[in-house]
Amino acid sequence: MWERIRVILRKEMVTTLRDPRLRILLFVPPMIQLIVFGFAVNLDVDHARIAWMDMDRTPLSRDLRARFEGSGRFDVVALPHNEQEVQEVLDRGEAQAVVRVLPNFERDVERRRPTEVQVLVDGTNSNTASLISGYAGEVIADFSSGLMAEQQNVRVLTRSPSAAVSSLAPQVVPRTRVWFNPDLYSRNYFVPGVVANIIMIVTLMLTALAIVREKEIGTMEQLMVTPVRPIELMLGKTLPFAVVGMVDVAMISAVALVVFHIPFHGSAVLLFFSAALFLMTTLGAGLLLSTISQTQQQAMMASFFFLMPAFMLSGFAFPIRSMPVAVQYFTYLNPLRYFIEILRGVFLKGVGVAILWPQMAALAVYGVAVLALSTVRFHKKLD
Repeated sequence: MWERIRVILRKEMVTTLRDPRLRILLFVPPMIQLIVFGFAVNLDVDHARIAWMDMDRTPLSRDLRARFEGSGRFDVVALPHNEQEVQEVLDRGEAQAVVRVLPNFERDVERRRPTEVQVLVDGTNSNTASLISGYAGEVIADFSSGLMAEQQNVRVLTRSPSAAVSSLAPQVVPRTRVWFNPDLYSRNYFVPGVVANIIMIVTLMLTALAIVREKEIGTMEQLMVTPVRPIELMLGKTLPFAVVGMVDVAMISAVALVVFHIPFHGSAVLLFFSAALFLMTTLGAGLLLSTISQTQQQAMMASFFFLMPAFMLSGFAFPIRSMPVAVQYFTYLNPLRYFIEILRGVFLKGVGVAILWPQMAALAVYGVAVLALSTVRFHKKLD
């Protein structure tokens, strides 16, 4: 048995690696996809372009502008003077937000009256708009806290020492500490998911196309009359691409660490073991697609029919908790979801089997089920 599997495996490896174009397709596109996704899929807002409309023109309003510019997150690119100019700045996309200081700003602050600073944000991109709004709120809140502290000091100095001590109210200062991704880089969140998507695309499509290619060139009939049994043929056809998948995992992970500096706090052994569990599903799905396809074009189209829903429902780009409840339950049928959770847990959190065993168990169950179904259909097709 193993001798026949070894012969088929060798034949498949020679056929796959003999073609220079196919050799390139096995490893170069995954690297290109990782680099493109790593640099292009970036939701960080390091420098927001804002327009500044000062309707008060006082030292205090200029101090607030200096706070915005000194925060390192905002670049003032326009100074509109009226409503029409504000509209044009936002319509043309010259600025992502407009900060407007209302008249009598300094007078109201000195008289301890409530005052406002208006922030108009371009909401075309909701993620960018929420980040800019949050950054602006932080700057304004910090500025307000500074004013309150100065006013408190003034009141203390004008009172007697005993009254000054009693007037000092305790202050609660929030200090936020972010775990796992301290700099809040979106790249650290997306790149591990890119690894999972690339592995799925490569192994699923290559497995489906390799078997369908045998049908197109007429060698499948020759294999059917040989002593090779269906299980041996299936193993010989899928194991080479399992090896390719593991090599791609190593290469893509290395690029993620070296090029994008993604933190890796977990176990490499756990990473590759989980990848092997995930490959059971992708290879089984590729084998299943090969049984329902007669040409490579059909196999390609069927692969995309499988890949797109898996990608959309994996939590790679869209948080699963933000989806409708019915769709959230549907995502539990997606093996890619579990592998992405494992990758992010291994890369960013450094967690082990004690935390990730539910995801690993789900991958094992789906892998065995898909392989069993594809084996039955493959056996029937050969018979």
